[in-house]
Amino acid sequence: MNESAQFDLAVRLRENGLPLGELFSFISGLYFRGKLAYARAFAQAQPGFPGAFVITACQGLIPPEQLITLAEFRDMLAVPLEPANSRYRDPLDRDARTLAELAGKDCEVVLLGSIATPKYVEPLAEIFGERLVFPAEFVGRGDMSRGGLMLRCVRAGVPLSHVPVITAMRHGPKPPKLPPLPSGYLRRAERLVRPDQKWKQ
Repeated sequence: MNESAQFDLAVRLRENGLPLGELFSFISGLYFRGKLAYARAFAQAQPGFPGAFVITACQGLIPPEQLITLAEFRDMLAVPLEPANSRYRDPLDRDARTLAELAGKDCEVVLLGSIATPKYVEPLAEIFGERLVFPAEFVGRGDMSRGGLMLRCVRAGVPLSHVPVITAMRHGPKPPKLPPLPSGYLRRAERLVRPDQKWKQ
């Protein structure tokens, strides 16, 4: 966002915008990279339909491949993610209802964001009910641990255990520390964050 910043990502954001997934991966680091890699590895969407969406502060649900301009990004930064905030809630409710209708009653929606606070759970659970699930292994873990856990699942090709949000225990003791990833694995995982195939709205 600094006009004097000349590294590739900053220049592309100012000139033409960036895919939302790439932008958030830069900002959030390991946690978001893990979420995006996990979603792309295990999503089971209908052909031509996005398998992952990013919850945004004021634009509802957006596929990670969609370009976001600098002006749109600044707008997002100005909106608090609070369930009572209409600028956040109205677009999210609109897109979640559309997704629920298009996905059908037999489709589960996996929430990879925070399950310990109401900012995501409250709006989405009202629309998806028991179809809204999350990885049970998230309980007790912090953001970085969740990101590392998801990258390990992608490497192993084995998804986590998804359970309904509204009936599950969402708070618990801290689990044991994860074993280290192989050297260079995070760099290789970036290929899942920046795929060549682009989805067009």
